Amino acid sequence: MTQVILGTLEKVDTREIWKNEATDFTPWLAKQENIDRLGELIGMDLVVESIEKDVGPYRADILCKNVCNDELVLIENQLEKTDHKHLGQLLTYATGLKTVNIIWVSTNFVEEHRATLDWLNTITQPEYNFFGVQVALHKIGNSLIAPQFSIISKPNNWFKDIYLRHEDEEEDIGPSRKKYLQFWKKLCEKIISKGNSLLEPKESIPRNFQSFYFHSGCNLATVIAGRSKNRDLCAELYIPDDKELFKTLEKDKDVLEKEFSEELIWEPLEYRKASRIRIYKSKFDVDNESSWNENIDWLILKLEKLHHVFNKKLNNLQ
Repeated sequence: MTQVILGTLEKVDTREIWKNEATDFTPWLAKQENIDRLGELIGMDLVVESIEKDVGPYRADILCKNVCNDELVLIENQLEKTDHKHLGQLLTYATGLKTVNIIWVSTNFVEEHRATLDWLNTITQPEYNFFGVQVALHKIGNSLIAPQFSIISKPNNWFKDIYLRHEDEEEDIGPSRKKYLQFWKKLCEKIISKGNSLLEPKESIPRNFQSFYFHSGCNLATVIAGRSKNRDLCAELYIPDDKELFKTLEKDKDVLEKEFSEELIWEPLEYRKASRIRIYKSKFDVDNESSWNENIDWLILKLEKLHHVFNKKLNNLQ
């Protein structure tokens, strides 16, 4: 039996990396790659609108927009344990900016402040959403230091609500999400009209992805990624909760890519349960409907190839 040597996950003092909240921590968090991590954790598609936004005599740390519904999202961050001052600022800024989505990011959440966010989510109207997110730093031995976000508080039934929307809600969603939904419906309609027996779409929802039934423990999916007019269009194999399966597939990366006849992007998604294998097409503008047919044809072709290559491989593994 081969002996497996495992490293120990070590927590890193955040003050070693971020000396100052305003000049170190806020700029780091405001980078789009980190906002993407935060948004993916809580189920929002975020883009930064401004940093240190003036609100009366105060300045809010980060103001974002949720591109799925065009709502503003206020982020107040703290480089130490939460305190009453920042809680007050959070509510003051939310009132001044008329934001309904409020995220409090801290390296150390005090229990009474977590309870306060839970209470606010209980007593306020359903459109108001309060989140508490804790950030920590870790490393293994001499490895690079990696951040980890974890949810401390969230609205009741938040993830159920955002993923289980029905088509009759289409009139209540923002313009970006309407475009997503219209594009996915057109994609699914074309798949069905072709009589494609390989691809079975799940219900289309007003999000930036469309899922398809596939092999046990995996999904095929199409994704619109990025934050500008020229976004990336992706077809992917999504593995929601099986890192060992991803590693097993990655061992045969060269063979699988040869069969696919193109290079694939292998994304282990560290510090998340999920992992994915993608192919990208750049410069996609979902607002340009004249390009939809061409891009839908590209997605269908890549999905069919992913299905062919990985269905055979997964069947062999079983």
